[in-house]
Amino acid sequence: MNKIPTAIGPYSAFSKKGNILITSGQLPIDPETNEMVESDITLQTRQSLENVKAILEMNGCTLADVMKSTVYLQSMDDFGKMNEVYATYFNEPFPARTAFQAAKLPKNALVEIEVLAFCKE
Repeated sequence: MNKIPTAIGPYSAFSKKGNILITSGQLPIDPETNEMVESDITLQTRQSLENVKAILEMNGCTLADVMKSTVYLQSMDDFGKMNEVYATYFNEPFPARTAFQAAKLPKNALVEIEVLAFCKE
C-alpha cells in the first residue's frame, strides 16, 4: 500500500534538509489508486491533508511540527468548508497560513495544500 500519491510531474513530493521539511502541493489523490477523490471540497481537503500527514509521518514529523501552510482553492466560495476540515487537523498554536483562489489547479482539483515544517530529529 502506498502512503503518498505518485508525483504527477518531474518533482518530489517533499524535500528535507536537516530539520526543515517542505512538501510539494498535495492534491486530493488517493495514494492507493493514484486517482482524484470525489469532486467535493470536504473530501478533497481531507485527502490533501491526509497526504500531507503521511509525508510528515514518513519523515518522523507530525502536524504539530507544521509552521506554515499554503492552501490553493479553485474557488474562494469553498473557503468555509475547507476551513472546517482544516481545523480538525491542526491544534493551537495553529501554523501560519495563506489561502487564495488559483485560476486552475492540476487535474481540476478543488484544493491543493503544501506545508513547511520544522521537525525534531
